[in-house]
Amino acid sequence: MAAEYDPKRASGDYSSAVNDGVTVEECQDMIRRSLRTPMVEFLREHLENAGCSIGEKFIKAVPCDKEIGGGYLRGQGVIIMVCSNHMNFQDEVNQVVVHELIHAYDDCRAANLDWANCAHHACSEIRAGHLSGDCHYKRELLRGFVKIQGHEQDCVRRRVMKSVIANPYCSEAAAKDAMEAVWDVCYNDTKPFDRAP
Repeated sequence: MAAEYDPKRASGDYSSAVNDGVTVEECQDMIRRSLRTPMVEFLREHLENAGCSIGEKFIKAVPCDKEIGGGYLRGQGVIIMVCSNHMNFQDEVNQVVVHELIHAYDDCRAANLDWANCAHHACSEIRAGHLSGDCHYKRELLRGFVKIQGHEQDCVRRRVMKSVIANPYCSEAAAKDAMEAVWDVCYNDTKPFDRAP
């Protein structure tokens, strides 16, 4: 993220490669295309059905200082940021938008979600990693992780740890304990999907 950690902010989706990315304008066009994909439309519809309306400026392209693909901010106006300088392809933007929309959905449906609570943060990261396709075999292969069986759960665990450790309220030990404590419940919670896509 370009800004310091805010306890009301979910940690970002970490990008897998260092690059110059695209311009903010190009990324904003990619976000507009992303909004027309079936998965994003599905998540937006379920957010609205859960009582969280999505305004025109809900998702915004911004340059980011840290090595992340995007992030979710609780609050009014822009709440999903996509880091233009870390995006090169439409698929990357789609992935970030889906991942962050799952955080927004979690925040919407849970009245007491506290991003400073390591277990709450870990749960949303588990769900976002599992349900967004972040850890699809092909994505893992492109990141240099080659494992035939169990790659998806290993990937989700690795990415959850990276995100939760970035939370100043969560030490590495606290992040690991929180992830393990909520793993089964959160990994198996596929709402708003009937099953993991």
